[in-house]
Amino acid sequence: EVQLAESGGGLVAPGGSLRLSCAASGFTFSPFSSYAMSWVRQAPGKGLEWVSGINRGSGGEIYADSVKGRFTISRDNAKNMLYLQMNSLKTGDTARYYCATGLSGAGVRGQGTQVTVSS
Repeated sequence: EVQLAESGGGLVAPGGSLRLSCAASGFTFSPFSSYAMSWVRQAPGKGLEWVSGINRGSGGEIYADSVKGRFTISRDNAKNMLYLQMNSLKTGDTARYYCATGLSGAGVRGQGTQVTVSS
């Protein structure tokens, strides 16, 4: 059973940066590298919003317009890790962030990590 565990969230001032990590485990039949992965987020009182996705293998990234140019998704297949580098953070980025299997974020998700952007 695939399990995902996010970390790296916290409180940051507008304009600041954070790097989220997602540790993946439980890949019994197919390795982590064979999975496309994604990040989604949920702001208080709002629905789930897709943020970014990365293809399996060596990658190929896509981003929501709201984060394009500020966020960078990456993966380390040797370590079964997924990352989200977030720069130039805005108050509107405040949300709980989840990593997920699949490019659309509709697969297995972790428990999430909270990101709060506030002065």
